[in-house]
Amino acid sequence: MSPHYSPAELADALGLFAPTDEQAAVIAAPPGPLVVIAGAGAGKTETMAARVVWLVANGYARPGEVLGLTFTRKAAGQLLRRVRARLARLAGAGLVIPGALDGPGMAADPVTVGTYHAFAGTLLREYGLLLPVEQDTRLLGDTELWQLAYRVVCEHPRALDTDKSPASVTAMVLKLAGQLSEHLVDTDQLRDTHGELERLVHTLPAGRYQRDRGPSQWLLRMLATQTERTALVPLIDELHRRMREHRVIDFGMQMASAAQLASRFPQVGEQLRQRYRVVLLDEYQDTGHSQRVALSALFGGGADDGLALTAVGDPIQSIYGWRGASATNLPRFTTDFPRSDGSPAPTLELRTSWRNPPEVLHLANEVSQDARRRSVAVRSLQPRPDAAAGTVRAALLSDIVAEREWLADEMVRLHRAAVDDTGTAPTAAVLVRRNADAAPMAEALSRRGLAVEVVGLAGLLGISEVADVVAMLRLAADPAAGAAAMRVLAGPRWRLGARDIAALWHRALELDRGTGRPSGAEPEDIVAQLSSDADAACLGEAICDPGQPTAYSAEGHARIIALGRELTALRAHLDWALPDLVAEIRRVLGVDAEARAARPVSAGWSGTEHLDVFADVVADFAARPGATVAGLLAFLDTAQEVENGLAPAEVASAGDRVQILTVHAAKGLEWQIVAVPHLSARVFPSTASPRTWLTDAADLPPLLRGDCATVSEHGVPVLDTTDVNDRKALSDKIADHKSSLDQRRTDEERRLLYVAITRAERTLLLSGHHWGATESKPRGPSAFLCELKEIIEAAAQQGSPCGTVAVWAEAPAEGEANPLRDQVAEAVWPVDPAAGHRGGVVQGAALVSQAMTRDATVEADDPHGWAADVDALLAERDHTATPVAPTLPPQLSVSAMVELGREPDAAAQRLNRRLPRRPDPHAALGTAFHEWVQRYFQAEKLFDLDDLPGAVDADRQDRGELEELQSAFALSPWAARTPIEVEVPFDMVIGATVVRGRIDAVFADPDGGVTVVDWKTGEPPSTPEELQRNAVQLAVYRLAWAGLHGCDVASVRAAFHYVRTGRTVTPDVLPDSDELAALLDRASGDTAA
Repeated sequence: MSPHYSPAELADALGLFAPTDEQAAVIAAPPGPLVVIAGAGAGKTETMAARVVWLVANGYARPGEVLGLTFTRKAAGQLLRRVRARLARLAGAGLVIPGALDGPGMAADPVTVGTYHAFAGTLLREYGLLLPVEQDTRLLGDTELWQLAYRVVCEHPRALDTDKSPASVTAMVLKLAGQLSEHLVDTDQLRDTHGELERLVHTLPAGRYQRDRGPSQWLLRMLATQTERTALVPLIDELHRRMREHRVIDFGMQMASAAQLASRFPQVGEQLRQRYRVVLLDEYQDTGHSQRVALSALFGGGADDGLALTAVGDPIQSIYGWRGASATNLPRFTTDFPRSDGSPAPTLELRTSWRNPPEVLHLANEVSQDARRRSVAVRSLQPRPDAAAGTVRAALLSDIVAEREWLADEMVRLHRAAVDDTGTAPTAAVLVRRNADAAPMAEALSRRGLAVEVVGLAGLLGISEVADVVAMLRLAADPAAGAAAMRVLAGPRWRLGARDIAALWHRALELDRGTGRPSGAEPEDIVAQLSSDADAACLGEAICDPGQPTAYSAEGHARIIALGRELTALRAHLDWALPDLVAEIRRVLGVDAEARAARPVSAGWSGTEHLDVFADVVADFAARPGATVAGLLAFLDTAQEVENGLAPAEVASAGDRVQILTVHAAKGLEWQIVAVPHLSARVFPSTASPRTWLTDAADLPPLLRGDCATVSEHGVPVLDTTDVNDRKALSDKIADHKSSLDQRRTDEERRLLYVAITRAERTLLLSGHHWGATESKPRGPSAFLCELKEIIEAAAQQGSPCGTVAVWAEAPAEGEANPLRDQVAEAVWPVDPAAGHRGGVVQGAALVSQAMTRDATVEADDPHGWAADVDALLAERDHTATPVAPTLPPQLSVSAMVELGREPDAAAQRLNRRLPRRPDPHAALGTAFHEWVQRYFQAEKLFDLDDLPGAVDADRQDRGELEELQSAFALSPWAARTPIEVEVPFDMVIGATVVRGRIDAVFADPDGGVTVVDWKTGEPPSTPEELQRNAVQLAVYRLAWAGLHGCDVASVRAAFHYVRTGRTVTPDVLPDSDELAALLDRASGDTAA
């Protein structure tokens, strides 16, 4: 088949820039296997989207025959939205050959783009019974898996010859089990791996000129590690047995099962190759061994030259070896996916960087030379033709504090210059190698008035607003939770000082031993405290019973009383559903408002992303059978240790603050200004020698790895003992083997530096220091920083400068003491959350208080509180005589607003007295349909645990109804359109109430406006009045979208689509913001009447 359209013709029809020659070569490559080496910033996503469009437009495949795989939901969502938008525009441009986009292709059979793990889950769901993997098998997250493995370790019937704790043994079991799954190794193969090594250690003679005193202690310790690994095998076998018994799998077993399925049953690959004619494999350098086996069995082996299989990757950005990625997969692609005649798959390159200025690219190319020599043959990147000049500044400071100060000064200077030149703040990031370096760097920047965000280093549970919610939940559920009580008391909301907290602790001791009893060490007191069921003193009880006010400061006592009331109210709600309980804690604490207030005004109504992610975690946990508050807290405790506090919200470049994150987390992102600090010895590159299989029983021996050097030139080195004839030679071989493993780690550190450098769009700052904070010996510049300095100086000598060395401090004199070790660090506790802008906060709070109390009368002082007691008694009498109708809460959902429009009194009663409701099967059906539509459009939430085997609601009685809704939706005009966004969360202020909700879908209109659509699985309204009452929902959605994107409300349309009947209903009139506020005012007035 000869192509009808060239890449340039399609780009012109779509209103896009014409592709370069190298891009056009990739886009128009004929079907068949192809590997594309795409450098940093080379536009691979744009090129891959253009390749899909070219293949579809020229009749090589229909949209439904396109499969794209990548690693993250975000990347998958970006690729999918781009592809769907281009295909939709292509259909409208009339350039598609007849039949390419006709029929159900765009609607019922859309483009499929997802993650590698989601694809493995789909394979098991469709073909798993061949292994067999049961349909009701459930996927375990890391935390739940750890809890299961911990029980296996603790309940193991035989003694383990180890001095490690059960938690440490559990970590070893899981690490080794994960590597076994990744490399498709069973435990029988693991048992005998060290037999030859043991024989050599015990039978080889001493080396020449050595005394034969037997094996050295080092060799014996190494051998003991191999024996310890064998002792873990029964624990791994028992863990696997329990997982089969409970019908659960983890991510590693899921991918391993998919690889076994693809390898053992060729009919699976045949069917998939018939279903998909275009396959895109993104970030292929980050795939693991089991993923390589699965993909090559399904789509490789020269089985089909008509299959347009394209893998994209960059070997110089392979930085995830520590989590299972195999740097050998990209070099092996050409032979794993050959043509049918056995010839290797062709290789093309995208070498033009559309991101980096020439100066930054020169550094990146020079630094990566060694890495490129030891991987796939990759040529250096080149700048785009019109690339503007950039700025590179390097510095070496005397100590780490001076380095931070220099870097912060540079950031402020660049930030102000950008604002003066363009009127807008630049995007900026500081990329650190170690998590511990983030907080001091943030403090240095904050002191200079820059807005700072530390991204994802502490995990979700370590983010302040989430930690505050968890602490309050824990304190409400467990009064003895001392750490939680201290966070609440000394945190930003209550800020009690040391004196008041000490007084509260004394009160806790009084309550523990009984009020009025002496505090001496009487025998009965000692015996009581030693009792197994003795109660311990706890702040949680003292908060609700603080005792005499004179023990505290006046303000401190008032705050303790207010906190006690909040805790009492929350404890009355502990029987609520977990998501409702957490939402109530968020409301009581006001953390949403605080999180938003911490963002600059330019950030708009944002800031609650991490709180929303935590709410999703709670909702997922609540869906488990028998979920309780205690179980949730235990789960969070384990997640703190196992998953580093759970994954926070996804990172996105932001222009209103300086973001601080690790280099690993920065991959795929870009900023105008990038700083890479602490390029010092033992820091970057990290020289912390991680334990290898020789000293770590949880590490898989290289010989069992699927990417070892015996199967690939670039694989993990293997210990070769074939020509060893004495213990000296054995020791030398082992030392050489360790050196080769160290070199492999150094190569990955160099690739990490390359990733850091290539994040910069305009300005790059590189720095290091001599003295760390506590060392007795200076660190000095790392080899990387010295190399960068040499590159900058060599370029200047050649007449093509690529940067400047701003400062280069002399090395400390021999024997000089570390000047930082004698410095005394001072801190204020409790920490002032408004430090630096306390005056503005106090002034604003005073204005709010003044407005709230403007009509209040000032009462005379009542030192004994008699007037207050009388007022309370009178109020109680009035309340008994005339029941007071409830007032509206400060936060409402959109559905609650609709109910208020229909039945103000009844809805207000329900909002104030929330009772458990009988499960509604129609609501469950609606939820299932919305989840399906979200997957259909393949937006942000591309993959969930519910997508995997066992989570397809096999026992749901309404499964047939769901399939009917899916079929009906596929025939609707909305199915063929590409939404701008789906499932858009929002909260906005209407009147004095915060309204929260989630928009189902938003579509672009030809006139530049948009249409907000809400999917309805029920029947359309029978009367115009009912439709108009429902219009409140669309009115809120319309205002929310306009507010989120700063567009005119008139340009936002809104409609209900009733899926079952296929009708799209648009109300004649939608209430505006004033009318919605009036609705809430009337509801408040009705309830107060």
